[in-house]
Amino acid sequence: MDTSGGEQGKIEINLGENVSGTYSNFVVITHTGSEFVLDFSVMMPGMQKAQVVSRVVLTPEHTKRLLAALGQNVQRYEAKFGTITLPIPPGGQGQQGGGNA
Repeated sequence: MDTSGGEQGKIEINLGENVSGTYSNFVVITHTGSEFVLDFSVMMPGMQKAQVVSRVVLTPEHTKRLLAALGQNVQRYEAKFGTITLPIPPGGQGQQGGGNA
């Protein structure tokens, strides 16, 4: 996310030695009136079941900030490496703004 703190300056992010990355190739997003829940999962080829590896719960406001930061970073990525193309799933156009990504 954007590390600028506006008038307060930059926010320093401390990544501890015990923090590691988690791979995910499937996410289910649900929400209530007060929160968004992102279940990051791994879907193995040929399997119909995904294993949740991390759940992130966000406020609606923070979710909107995350959406903006992701949009900015995708634009930067595509400017540097080229357009990201998404394969169309068999028999459909895929989801447009749907619950799974």
